[in-house]
Amino acid sequence: MSPTWSAAVRIFWGTLSAVGLLYVAGCRRESPVSDVPFCVPSLFSGDAALKEVAAFVSLGPRVAGTDGAREAALHIKKRLAGFGVDAEIDEYIDATPYGSNSFRNVIGCLPGNANKILLLAHYDTKGGVGDRFTGANDSGSGVGVLLELARIMGADPARNSLPSGRPSVWIVFLDGEECSLNYGAVDGLHGSRHLARQLVDSGDRASIKAVILLDMIGDRDLTVTLPRNGTPELLALAFRAAEEEGVRSSFSLFPGSILDDHQPFLDVGIPAVDLIDFEFGSGPRKNDYWHTEQDTLDKLSSASLTTMGRVVIRMVNALK
Repeated sequence: MSPTWSAAVRIFWGTLSAVGLLYVAGCRRESPVSDVPFCVPSLFSGDAALKEVAAFVSLGPRVAGTDGAREAALHIKKRLAGFGVDAEIDEYIDATPYGSNSFRNVIGCLPGNANKILLLAHYDTKGGVGDRFTGANDSGSGVGVLLELARIMGADPARNSLPSGRPSVWIVFLDGEECSLNYGAVDGLHGSRHLARQLVDSGDRASIKAVILLDMIGDRDLTVTLPRNGTPELLALAFRAAEEEGVRSSFSLFPGSILDDHQPFLDVGIPAVDLIDFEFGSGPRKNDYWHTEQDTLDKLSSASLTTMGRVVIRMVNALK
């Protein structure tokens, strides 16, 4: 992701893979409407999420197009399957500053009615930082929270006993968020652009009630800096959910915009919000651990992951 003071340029994606379109269409299932909460916030365990982060980070660097990224995608799919969540790996080719490259989005689906909520995190790591850079916070923290959400939403008996009728929830792990050189038409945000275009071309755009992106949300000193380039209703919902969870003091508005994986969805008219802590550093208002080898597991806390997981659950429960 990158801070920016202007809206990102709208980028139209190329041809969709047939596999991707079939999977996007296949996640739709009708159910009667219900006001029963999708999930109970207290079920979310920050300790379990932190264990998921540790296991994921132990895989090593996950630069898009490398064996490390491929192994990471397989790991995520295996974890989702273990939680009883149907998942597919959508592999696609995209142009980069260095030629064509392979990318893989991992998509888990919790069926519901025709409306959809997308929970997103990227899983790739920035290239060129160093051999020891494994991105515990950027991107491990988002992956850990999504996997724990998948566990309690998809496999926990308490979740399965609730009546159906809530929106479908897609839990999506995006590849290629990090740019190779500079963010642009063929550099960075590969997975989110690919998925946004799939939703447009498959006719599913209007059914998306919210895209909720999680990025860099494990910092021990949690300071969620919601960027202003987000759908106003979802920004308000995030603050309301934080208030309900008793963590409102950890949430604030970023001074400007942040170019991140939520932007391609905004560009095609899909409501989206970015839950990100862009103050990940050695002191207040610093971000000096970002994209450095100091982005390590010891900088994270289960309490921060608990906060983020439970706030997301409250947001999902409020969406119909």
